[in-house]
Amino acid sequence: MTRPITLITGGSRGLGRNAALHLAKAGHDIVLTYHSRQDEAERALAELRAAGARAQALRLDAGDVSSFPAFARALADLLQEHWGTGQFHALVNNAGTGLHAPFAETTEAQFDQLVNVHFKGVFFLTQRLLPLLADGGRILNISSGLARFSLPGAAAYASMKGAVEVLTRYLAKELGPRRISVNTLAPGAIETDFNGGAVRDNPGLNQAIAAQTALGRVGLPDDIGAAVAALLDPGTAWINAQRIEASGGMYL
Repeated sequence: MTRPITLITGGSRGLGRNAALHLAKAGHDIVLTYHSRQDEAERALAELRAAGARAQALRLDAGDVSSFPAFARALADLLQEHWGTGQFHALVNNAGTGLHAPFAETTEAQFDQLVNVHFKGVFFLTQRLLPLLADGGRILNISSGLARFSLPGAAAYASMKGAVEVLTRYLAKELGPRRISVNTLAPGAIETDFNGGAVRDNPGLNQAIAAQTALGRVGLPDDIGAAVAALLDPGTAWINAQRIEASGGMYL
């Protein structure tokens, strides 16, 4: 059986890298994108290849819509060169940056940066890549638990994720005739370097979140990577237009 090819934006580090590794172990070949750290991308590729995947990397600024036509052409060339095909099978819109700032102090520049990466970029990159995405394929948009529960300092970031969750339902509706299923995965608090590694490195914050989580701990990268692999498994293709939160039961 031919291995599916999955494109993961921001797949060179953090949760994207972990998800790529879980997918590689589950039988996917991987194209990952990186923003500027080619060295990190090369290390990620080595891990993926050691796990049995054919893997390649492309540079992408997920917030620069003007660069998307060239990226799509580069992806098409890469698919043809390394896989002998003009299509890939799954898109994981994962790339992103964080912002922790009170609503009253959030600047327009900060807001615009979040829009460009987390919403405008997701919208128009997905649109641009539709001709390369195989019929019967999959799209998984990464959101956040913060789109459900509200914590001070996340107003702008969470609003972008809320927009992506609405977009997910519209994509599922409009891409249904092509049998493409589209879902959202919303991680809760995870021990990563996101937002300066606060959840991972601040014991007080870590314990406070664990106390408000039904399973009694904060999340680990493997919790999210495994969820991504599960949602892109052939057996879950009937799950469509859904928001799936992987938070261990935060703030119930």
